[in-house]
Amino acid sequence: MSLFITGSDTGVGKTHTITQLLRLLRASGVVCAGLKPICCGDRRDADLLLAAGVDGLTIDEVNPIWLKTPLAPFAAARVEAIKIEVGSIMAAFRALQQRVQFVAVEGVGGWLVPIRADYFVSDLAVEMKLPVVIVVRNRLGCLNHTALTVRSVLEHGLSCAGVVLNELPGAEDIATATNPDVLREILHMPFLPGLTENMTQLPSSWAQTLNLTGMPTMSRV
Repeated sequence: MSLFITGSDTGVGKTHTITQLLRLLRASGVVCAGLKPICCGDRRDADLLLAAGVDGLTIDEVNPIWLKTPLAPFAAARVEAIKIEVGSIMAAFRALQQRVQFVAVEGVGGWLVPIRADYFVSDLAVEMKLPVVIVVRNRLGCLNHTALTVRSVLEHGLSCAGVVLNELPGAEDIATATNPDVLREILHMPFLPGLTENMTQLPSSWAQTLNLTGMPTMSRV
């Protein structure tokens, strides 16, 4: 199985979630890798995915397209006067699927970030035919962002495998205290716990989402 991990916005913790997921999967014996189809600016996210996944891959296999301009892919490609070839992304994805048991694909920014004028992050997930996990930062405004993203995922004919509500340390207020219960009531879908560095086993809800059986899990999460 593979998974497409998107965000309700940029900077919500997608890379952190994927690197921790890969770490915990590898610890349980799953051969896995991350794929960052497009990097804009630096390649820091791809470097982290490369380090977290199976040994023996190269940075170009994990990140097939690198735009040097720190903008959305479509805007960066216009600045650099190049056309993003989705075919190269799909080739990298299929190559990884042949080499590992599980691929975690990290979207670029949010769900409707443009890759080309007529092609968005959402279209890439549809082409890959993957279930989607949405990573959200728990803060004021996330109710709207999360609901819009979930609705769009479903309208694209994909399954929403779950929502991860990441906490921002030191940002606790009445919105962060009430958001989890409100989201559960209005969305009616699985909520997955945030993955942290101190975890030694994958939470059972994640294992169930990934359809992994027979592996050690944290049964109470």
